Amino acid sequence: MVIPTLPTPTGSHPVGTTSVYLEDVSRPDPWIADMPTRELMMSIWYPAARSSGPRARYLTPTESAESLAGQQAAIAPDALSSVRTHSFPDAPLGPGLRQLPLIVLSPGFTRPRATLTSIGEDLASHGYVAVAIDHTYETAATTFPDGRVATFALGRGFERNAEFWRKVKTGRARDVSFVLDQLLGDNPPWAGAPVLAPDRIGMAGHSAGGAATIAAMLADERIRAGSNVDGSTDGLIPHTGLDRPFLFLGRDGQYSPGDGPAADTWARDWPLLTGWKRWLVVAGAKHPSFTDLGLLADQFGMPLGAATSGLRTMTITRTYLRAFFDEHLRDAQQTPFDHLHADHPEVRSCLPPDHPVGTESGPVRMIGQRRTR
Repeated sequence: MVIPTLPTPTGSHPVGTTSVYLEDVSRPDPWIADMPTRELMMSIWYPAARSSGPRARYLTPTESAESLAGQQAAIAPDALSSVRTHSFPDAPLGPGLRQLPLIVLSPGFTRPRATLTSIGEDLASHGYVAVAIDHTYETAATTFPDGRVATFALGRGFERNAEFWRKVKTGRARDVSFVLDQLLGDNPPWAGAPVLAPDRIGMAGHSAGGAATIAAMLADERIRAGSNVDGSTDGLIPHTGLDRPFLFLGRDGQYSPGDGPAADTWARDWPLLTGWKRWLVVAGAKHPSFTDLGLLADQFGMPLGAATSGLRTMTITRTYLRAFFDEHLRDAQQTPFDHLHADHPEVRSCLPPDHPVGTESGPVRMIGQRRTR
């Protein structure tokens, strides 16, 4: 029997992970009328001292079954609970670490935070701390420490119009700010929090999480750089613009200029991004390819029909996100987005940062090794 396995992290650090429960008593849950507080679960990946022992569980059998429900997948409901990760639960933090950059990860709508594990583990192996949030009731299933399971609650009775999606994104922004408040506060819920650098915070999200990244950056100036991965946006940027570094990374055929409504949302926001910016597309990718789901579908013998494999697209996603955050949170000397790279011919830069929408440029290259610290 083949055990589905996430790609090995590419950095030098072993990876530890822990799950943290948070309760925001200052606000009710935005989706459940009789919930007086907002409960959240998050996964933290970090550079660890230990590289042996049991691996962290990907999903519980219940979370797996809820995530696969309605997918018409010819695999067992608990299949995702068998996925092999590369992180060690509650491993000690690596020695001598300080001022580590923090990356917040927000998953797609209905998707559990676990689907961003490959990204989180890779960032941690390179000396980042990555935090993925389950936005409760928007995901298939969230398990709390007392055993309760909160399942997706936004099906019938919710009209998914523009107002609904704005509520999703702005609600996620509040989740993110609350998580940052807790991690950077006087009594953090994670013992490793003192190693975090409060002035080196980034965020990336997939799909709805990508649009939520914009909302979070607008609401919280602590987020210094952000990336929207394959998610349409909601027109939240004011006419005064967003002046912090931003990366659009999506699939060709959906997010290239002129591709249709989704690409049009990026085109609308492009001139309002007034800082460092890049608009990249990946040939042959599908929407889930930027998460663990693309490479796991291939391993389960249920490929998505993408011309580029799930593993390859994940390799590209991890490489470019890490390079982006190296550039803007670690002051890397070289800009890795301006020339074609022989190892990533699938990646194309749609627009130079100073050109209007409709003017295409050539492929993009990542050059040289980036200095990190």
